[in-house]
Amino acid sequence: MTRFLLRRTAQAVLVLFIDSVVVFLLFFAGGGAQQVAQRFGGKAADAARIAQIKHDLHLDDPLQVQYGHWAWNALHGNLGYDYYASQPVISLIHQAAPATLSLVLGAAVIWLVYGVATGILSAVRNRSLLDRGFTASALFFYSMPTFVLGFSLIWLLAYKIRPFPFQGYIAISQNPWQWFLHLVLPWLTLALVTAATYTRLTRGSMLDVMGEDYIRTARSKGMSERRVIFRHQLRASLTPITTQAGLDIGTALGGVIITETVFGITGLGWTAVKAIVNQDLPVIMGITMIAATFVVLANLLVDVLYTVLDPRVRL
Repeated sequence: MTRFLLRRTAQAVLVLFIDSVVVFLLFFAGGGAQQVAQRFGGKAADAARIAQIKHDLHLDDPLQVQYGHWAWNALHGNLGYDYYASQPVISLIHQAAPATLSLVLGAAVIWLVYGVATGILSAVRNRSLLDRGFTASALFFYSMPTFVLGFSLIWLLAYKIRPFPFQGYIAISQNPWQWFLHLVLPWLTLALVTAATYTRLTRGSMLDVMGEDYIRTARSKGMSERRVIFRHQLRASLTPITTQAGLDIGTALGGVIITETVFGITGLGWTAVKAIVNQDLPVIMGITMIAATFVVLANLLVDVLYTVLDPRVRL
């Protein structure tokens, strides 16, 4: 068990190292120190600002030395300086991260509960009217673009049924009730689109293991149907679901761009779009590394959960 976790942790560190090298080369390699400093400072940067950027980023040093300084700062929480907003990049990320965390984690609870529950019902009631209904709804939401579903929910729940708040983000520390109300529609938008995958994945995985010998043996021993489903059949089906959840949550934490844009949530996705429009390279680099870190950590957590769901993984 310990060796397995150490090996997976080492692999995660290696992936983050490779990501950091690729991101660094994309923004620093080529063009010379003057051109790189100009890109980081923007078109309005004067000679003094460009000289300061060259000094801060060690652009006159060899490329490997530049990477060493940049990586060392990143390891200590210094992701660079935003010369447009005149503040550290980490400050912008701290301001945007709570909104994205609230959106993604709340939606993840909804899509996991709904997707797995409907998948179980579809597998247990295979080829029934209930199964066909859940399958049809899953395909419907999966094929619907996120922005279309978001605007549809706004039209239905904010204008037709009741004046539901749908723009902006209220911090939970400021007003927990308003925090909840402002996130209901974004949660539903993100969850309904994503849950369709889990409905189909859960149904397919459970049907695959339904005919296994250990399932038939459990039933022949008189075990209750509920226990067979949840203790044996579902547990054996959770490995691909866990894998998908790790990928989805890790990627979403890097910035749910469309959902945040539709609902005016100033999270990491919204901040990334604004930085791209303004060609604010330090912010783009910082959010890229944060997104990569979320994905790697989520997959590392998935590897740990594997050992709980299937002890054979430890071998």
